[in-house]
Amino acid sequence: MDWDKLRIFHAVAEAGSFTHAGESLNLSQSAVSRQIGALEESLGIALFHRHARGLILTEQGELLDRTTKEIFSKLAFTTAQIRDSRERPQGELRITTTTGLGSIWLTPRIKEFLLRYPDIEVSLVLSDDELDISMRQADVAIRLRPPTQPDLVQRQLMSVSYLVYASPSYIKRYGMPRSPEDLDNHRLVIYGEDAITPVSNLNWLMDAGRSGKPRQPVLKVNNIYGIYRAVRSGIGIGALPDYMTSHAEDLVHVLPELAGPSFNTYFVYPEELRNSKRVGVFRDFLINQIRDDHLPKG
Repeated sequence: MDWDKLRIFHAVAEAGSFTHAGESLNLSQSAVSRQIGALEESLGIALFHRHARGLILTEQGELLDRTTKEIFSKLAFTTAQIRDSRERPQGELRITTTTGLGSIWLTPRIKEFLLRYPDIEVSLVLSDDELDISMRQADVAIRLRPPTQPDLVQRQLMSVSYLVYASPSYIKRYGMPRSPEDLDNHRLVIYGEDAITPVSNLNWLMDAGRSGKPRQPVLKVNNIYGIYRAVRSGIGIGALPDYMTSHAEDLVHVLPELAGPSFNTYFVYPEELRNSKRVGVFRDFLINQIRDDHLPKG
């Protein structure tokens, strides 16, 4: 059966006349009558009894009317669901980022996002290896370098700088360095082999203000989260990205005049998710969090 004819039949059955159905469909009375006549001819049955005071469904017409009402009811429900999904974000959102950024900065903030959007099912995948989001290993990523794939949408989030920190217990035991040259006599925690970082001169602290022989680190760690934990425990002085230290009350900013390299972070997702409501609200959530933390935008 032709869908357009069924649509017109449904309108006629609801209105009880060709004229009123035509008004709701923005069609002439004769056009509606012709479509119903063509439907009846294709089925080989009469769907309406024609009377001077209107139309009455035949037995076969009532059967078709029950079916079309069910179809249109389901269509209306589906339309409402589609509209609702646009207005109320829902569904799974798989987020990937680095272990350091995810553990220290992102995870503590996810609670607020979950409370605000309870219909979004969030999964965090924290890894220093980049997942291939174009192959849907994740829906979105927060990257510490711009993506190289051309089919990914990207937006700069925040600019991150490395600063120098120590724990109060370290300062109490070993003293506060007063100049970059003083680092020659302090215990330094640095990146180890196989570390993946967004900057090329990852161990810049080893040479900052150095005036004598090469410095020997007290500890090497292959990721920034490990360095963060080591510095907090009092092992030594280390360079940490400022997103890790914005709310760390148990860290002391050492040598504030000494700033290390900086880099931008990026919110990345596949082109096919450009109009996804859940991706859009998560992006906006991140931007608001960066603003509230007073972190510099990228």
